[in-house]
Order: sequence, then structure tokens, then C-alpha cells
Amino acid sequence: MGGLTVTGTGDPFAFDLITMGRIGVDLYPLTTGVPLAEAETFGKFLGGSPANVAVAAARLGRRVAVITRTGADPFGTYLRSELRGFGVDDRWATEVAGLPTPITFCEIFPPDHFPLYFYRLPKAPDLEIAPDEVDLEAVRAARVFWMTGTGLSEEPSRAATFAALEARATAGTTVFDLDWRPTLWREKPGPYYERALASATVAVGNAEECEIAMGESEPYEAARALLAAGVELAVVKRGPEGVLAVHRDGTVAQVPPVPVRVVNGLGAGDAFGGALCHGLLAGWELGRVVRYANAAGAIVASRLACSTAMPFPREVEEVLGRAGGV
Repeated sequence: MGGLTVTGTGDPFAFDLITMGRIGVDLYPLTTGVPLAEAETFGKFLGGSPANVAVAAARLGRRVAVITRTGADPFGTYLRSELRGFGVDDRWATEVAGLPTPITFCEIFPPDHFPLYFYRLPKAPDLEIAPDEVDLEAVRAARVFWMTGTGLSEEPSRAATFAALEARATAGTTVFDLDWRPTLWREKPGPYYERALASATVAVGNAEECEIAMGESEPYEAARALLAAGVELAVVKRGPEGVLAVHRDGTVAQVPPVPVRVVNGLGAGDAFGGALCHGLLAGWELGRVVRYANAAGAIVASRLACSTAMPFPREVEEVLGRAGGV
């Protein structure tokens, strides 16, 4: 997997990881198996996939920042405070006057039913990231850059995301989280996904997301299509069937799931993403990277929240030890 060894940039102040895109407040019922109409108590957590990936990587000891925007309101203040508390640099988490910080509600019906309700109207502040507001020098210097499909759903975020991708060029590792959220799109994503894949080195998505991006949902066919689109590493998350990762050099890692009692599966993919970046930064071989990321995701699936549930290295290592793999 030599093509994805993440090298240093020569800048001692460069971030290990910069993520870009969605942020919001997650409000989860504190009792599982209860519909929202009947829920009476809720927990408040930092949410949004890129923000959670940043938290996950910071928990694993990485120097991380997130490029995003919030409302100029108390929830925005809360999110920036949470980012700092988790060790994520919030210098590029700026306010947008006149737009409320998004809220997301979830119903929790383990093991596999977790409906999401996004409140991002009239428009989410994180879609107001403009190209001239992105620190392209910092993006270029980061060892890993993580962007998402949702960031391509509207302007000016779309133009800002492509500007960041162009600034990256061949610098370091660029991860495209396919992150398909159909309720957040007003047009077909295909052309934008195709353009982003041509600039990324890693693509990560589940079967549904791969079908939206490439028209393929069968894991091996989806991986081959993603590689043909331009990435060096295709990672297909298969839920209860584990994870498939295929590298352009022919290396394949197929990792079974880690058995856990699922409480809330929503944050598992973000924990997986942060741990995936951690493993790539460490220069591990592909199988070890995917096993580690899979274990991190399983830990979060066994917990209620997303951001606060992200595991520390010792927790991931304990799970790997029990599973007989490192």
C-alpha cells in the first residue's frame, strides 16, 4: 500500500487532519426504543459527520482542525466550545449571521433502525463556506484532508470544497466521504461526485452511497468503480458484514464485523473515519488500518452518543485484543 503512505509536509505546524463540512447539534432521546412523539428527555451533543471525524481523530492523539460554520447563536457557541474541549482546533469554525445552527433529532431503535430528522432551514450555515474563506495554504499542508458529499450539495460550499480539492493536488491524502443524505440534495449528485473522486485519493462509503456515486452496490464492483474513477483506495462499509477495502496496487482487506450490542449505530461511521485517518497517518498496512477503524466504529455503535462516545487508543486496542487482531 505504498501509494497511501502519508508523509510529512515539512511544515511543523501542519495539521495531521483537516475536515470540512457539516456541523450541528444532535438531540438524542435518553431512552431507546421510544419514538420522538413520546420522548421526554434528550441529550445534547456535538454532531455532523466531518466534526465527529475530527473528534474521533483527536481522541486518537492527532492534531486536527475543522472547516465549518455555525449560526451566531448559543448553539453555535456550544459547538465551538465542544470542539475545543475535544481537542479540535476551531479557528475555521466561523459564524453566519441570520442562519440558525442546525439541529438533528434521532429516533433510536436498536439494532438497525435510527431515523434522522435534519433541521437545516432556511439553509445550514456550514453550506455558506465560501472559497475565499478557506485557508488553502493550511489545507494544502495538512497530511490528510477529509471532505464530504454533503459539502457538494449547495453553493457556495460546493465551490469552496472544489477549491480545497484543487489546492490539495497531489499533496498528502485526500479522503472523500460519500456521505449521501438525500434530504439535503436538490439536484442529482453524480457530476459533482465524479469530479470530487478525480481529485481524491481515498473514497469511503456504504453500499447505498456507492450506488449513488457509481451505480454499483455490490462491494467488489463498487470498489472497482471507485478505483476507476481515480482514487487509490476504495473503502466499502458493509454494516453487519464488515468492511471491504481495495487498493489500486491490488491489496485487498476484507474485515469481519466486531460483535457488539448495538445501542446507536449513527456515530460508528464517523469513528471509523477518524480511526481510518489515524491508521493511514501511522503508515500501517491496509489490513491493520481497516481492523483498527472497524473496532473504533463498533465501540461507538455500542454507546448512545456520537462525539462523546469516540474511543481512546487503549479502548480500541482492548477490543482488538479480544477479537484476536491488532
